[in-house]
Amino acid sequence: MNELNAIAAIAERDLFKFLRDRARLIGAFVFPFLLMFLMGGTLQLNLGKAAGFNFIGFTFTGVLGMTIFQSASQGIASLLEDRQNDFAQEIFVSPISRYSIVIGKIIGESMVALAQAAPLILFAIVLRVPLTALDILLLVPVAVLGCLVGGSFGLLGMSVINDQRAANQIFGFILLPQFFLAGVFNPINVLPWYLEILSLISPLRYVVDLFRGVVYMGRPEYHKVVLLDPEINLMVMALMFAVFIVTGTALFVRRETNR
Repeated sequence: MNELNAIAAIAERDLFKFLRDRARLIGAFVFPFLLMFLMGGTLQLNLGKAAGFNFIGFTFTGVLGMTIFQSASQGIASLLEDRQNDFAQEIFVSPISRYSIVIGKIIGESMVALAQAAPLILFAIVLRVPLTALDILLLVPVAVLGCLVGGSFGLLGMSVINDQRAANQIFGFILLPQFFLAGVFNPINVLPWYLEILSLISPLRYVVDLFRGVVYMGRPEYHKVVLLDPEINLMVMALMFAVFIVTGTALFVRRETNR
């Protein structure tokens, strides 16, 4: 019971911490909208006819996957900062399993990521991205899966980094190339062989492509936009999640036990 209470407390704290941070709220909602509006609109005017699909919808699915993945992964890395404040210190010195801390953090940051994703769907409707009620319903489980992959990826990165400042720099260095290797803004159907290898090992690629597989399923432009069948994306994401969560948790627990 104590473990469940700890998980709930950690998850609830992360969500309320996000909701009370006005600057973060504004940035979380405005920045993705600007990306969709500016990048999608610009690409649509210049390349839409040649590409054969609407770039605003293409950018929407990319930004949605990026927001989910980035928020969850960077949120997990905040455990390094949490160690410095009173609440986290009490959690770390209390007789609570380190596994409960990891689970609570992933759940909490997943809720934060989902809270940031909800307005994006409203923005997409405003920008006339063709979304059916079924599309929106299917996006929910896909978003949860994206949170899990992003959170486990963040856990693995955080488990081998000891400094919050270094974590912010390294995560930025790791995430930024994935925006392009995953095709968040740009089609990646054809890449040089060396970039193709990097793209294939980028977790964000499969999250974004699964979102597109759901949104574009049954549409004429499906094969122009979607790289892999949703089943393949699901299998790769499941494998990555298993590797990241097992390795990251083991490293995190060992490091905290040796403190």
